Amino acid sequence: MSGRTVHERIPRTPILFGTDGWRAVIADAFTFANLERVAQAYADFLNAAHQTSLAERAEDATETPHIVVGYDRRFLSEKFAARAAEVLAGNGIRVAMFEGDVPTPLVSWAVRERGAAGGVVITASHNPAEFNGFKIKAPWGGSATRETTAAVEALVDAQTPRRGDLTEAMRGGLDEALESYRAQVASYVDLERLRAARARVVVDPMHGSGGRWVESFLKGGALDVETIRAERDTEFGGVNPEPIERNLAPLRARVAGADALVGLATDGDADRVGAVNELGETMTMHEVVPLLLLHLARRRGMTGGVVRTFSQSVLTKRIAAAHDLKLYETPIGFKYVADLMLREDILIGAEESGGVGVKGHIPERDGILNSLLFLEAIVAAGKPPSELVREMHREFGEFYFGRRDLHLEVARGLNFVQTLSAAPPEALAGQTVHGFSHLDGTKLTFGDESWLLFRQSGTEPVLRIYAEATSLAKMNELLDAGSALALQAEARG
Repeated sequence: MSGRTVHERIPRTPILFGTDGWRAVIADAFTFANLERVAQAYADFLNAAHQTSLAERAEDATETPHIVVGYDRRFLSEKFAARAAEVLAGNGIRVAMFEGDVPTPLVSWAVRERGAAGGVVITASHNPAEFNGFKIKAPWGGSATRETTAAVEALVDAQTPRRGDLTEAMRGGLDEALESYRAQVASYVDLERLRAARARVVVDPMHGSGGRWVESFLKGGALDVETIRAERDTEFGGVNPEPIERNLAPLRARVAGADALVGLATDGDADRVGAVNELGETMTMHEVVPLLLLHLARRRGMTGGVVRTFSQSVLTKRIAAAHDLKLYETPIGFKYVADLMLREDILIGAEESGGVGVKGHIPERDGILNSLLFLEAIVAAGKPPSELVREMHREFGEFYFGRRDLHLEVARGLNFVQTLSAAPPEALAGQTVHGFSHLDGTKLTFGDESWLLFRQSGTEPVLRIYAEATSLAKMNELLDAGSALALQAEARG
């Protein structure tokens, strides 16, 4: 019989970081043992980076790296966070861990405010309830770069995980970070004006860590604020905690039933924003983001570049051009937006999935701040959201956005997208294809600036099909044709 242990004979799960962190199904690949492997790799990365920094400054190793740890409301998140913190502590790293679940942007804020070497958030963001994840936050208060996550991946299993005593590794609480975050939001948004508005607002954190954060900033005035789905539910009420049409039925119903001005939603870890207009209709980010841009550029008189990811709206491009604001386009993933925010003067950067970053805040998505900022845009205009969209369409053109998700294994989805990129169709849905791009996935463009994008998720077995067109009918025709094209390819194997 071999002298190897049973543990050594079992193949180890590959650890791969996707668009924003390592995510996997709980009790399948996301286990305490695998979490320890990832935490140890991150600890090795931090200690190596710290030693390099000390050597460059010719200083003695008198201080150890400092890390902030937070977690969301998913199943066992608090215990996974404690285990990750124990491994970090076992490697001589000082840990400050939040005592309860918090929005991811608050962890990012705390990292920057405390001058920490980085941060960890145990969350799978908007993924289904059976998932959990490990997000790394960079010292500047945003998502880690691909270079960082690749380096951490390469260090997995370089050393056996070492667990330490978390209580001895803790160095001070995070009350100051909580207070300074609240002060930052209060200074960024005109809360007095919002509280004085004679209107009703419904807030929906979708059972996630957004909880009653938005409500806490708005209560105490004439504004009537109601929060639904505020309590923790590790099943998220049976839907994915992503603030899009199919998951917001309770918010749509409550907004319509309560005659509310707007409904505001955040995802599972509250870094993304969603909205429902006064008619109880879900607003897309292709409406919300351009309206935010108009508010910042026109009513606030702010300047700077505009970043749109590959699946963002034509309207964003047109509004930026009308205000002489430089436009940048990046692959999908907020880390690309954050990278530009660190290097350039950026007014706003956004992705289709609800991640928005704004000038004067951290280079990070923040569903709490952006919910309040969108409400400010509505209240300042003195008009309901549907009217603001109609006005924007009259000035910049009508565009309508939609998305469909097809269940497709990652390898098959990637193969389909690559094949389409190599041999795109000449026409689709009765429209001639005028061009195509593969900055991130494969995007077909048509003569009136309508477009259709195919992109395989890096974290889920999902092929995402996006379309934006000059009418709702044309948008749905493009989605129908795109879905049929993908299903035909899948049937052929």
